[in-house]
Amino acid sequence: MSIFVILGLLVCIEAQGSSNVTTVFVKKGDDLILNVDAEVPEKFLFVEWKFNETVGVVIFVPGEEPTVLPNFTGRIEFSVKNFSVKLKNLQEADSGVYTAQMKMILKEQQLAKYKVTVQGPVSPVELTVDSVDSVFSRGSDSCNLTVTCSTQHSHISSTFRCVSRTCSQEGGERSELTTSGASLHVYMMYGAIICNHSNQVNWTENFKRFEPFCPQYAGPSAGTSVYLVKMVVFSVGLIIMVFAVITVHLMEKFKKHK
Repeated sequence: MSIFVILGLLVCIEAQGSSNVTTVFVKKGDDLILNVDAEVPEKFLFVEWKFNETVGVVIFVPGEEPTVLPNFTGRIEFSVKNFSVKLKNLQEADSGVYTAQMKMILKEQQLAKYKVTVQGPVSPVELTVDSVDSVFSRGSDSCNLTVTCSTQHSHISSTFRCVSRTCSQEGGERSELTTSGASLHVYMMYGAIICNHSNQVNWTENFKRFEPFCPQYAGPSAGTSVYLVKMVVFSVGLIIMVFAVITVHLMEKFKKHK
């Protein structure tokens, strides 16, 4: 009878612990530390880190030296005190789910769970102007600019319309995912067209200003430049006036003293 009771208890093993997953993005070649924040009781059978639920990483058994499994030999560092592990020189193939599980006699408990994505640096982008269509008429100068933002395997096109001093992007900002899972994005900011290629760990961009293609355009940067020029001229004039007043004052004082 007692054998059946024990078997029943073993079948009804209780799985406890948080099922929360921490999402982490890592740059290719970097290291990553996976921590265990949950409290671990003094008595347990072992704590094991696993990769994608099946591949063993390292096993901690009380009173014994931790065992690093073959697939991760020489690729990790660990802490017996808090069961954390450090994954070294991560590559794209190391992307996946890493789980720390504690085993006890009648139950098991998940201590930590990480979804790790390893990404390489994004490729450079090129921004090219495909066409320029300018219309000059009395009181209404306009310029249509069509550009292409491209990487090695992806591209995205967009059209910008400038009327007098105001430019806008037809259809709003454009973006799409590349074949590598990165984001390709083209938009306008501060008088320039910007082409951006990015993922969660790296980015690169290219830009072109409106003025060389639409001379009639005088966006925020041009207006700001004129403002700065005026401020500089005003400041120089003010300095000259102050200097002149001081000079005259010193000359009069010198004459009196003489």
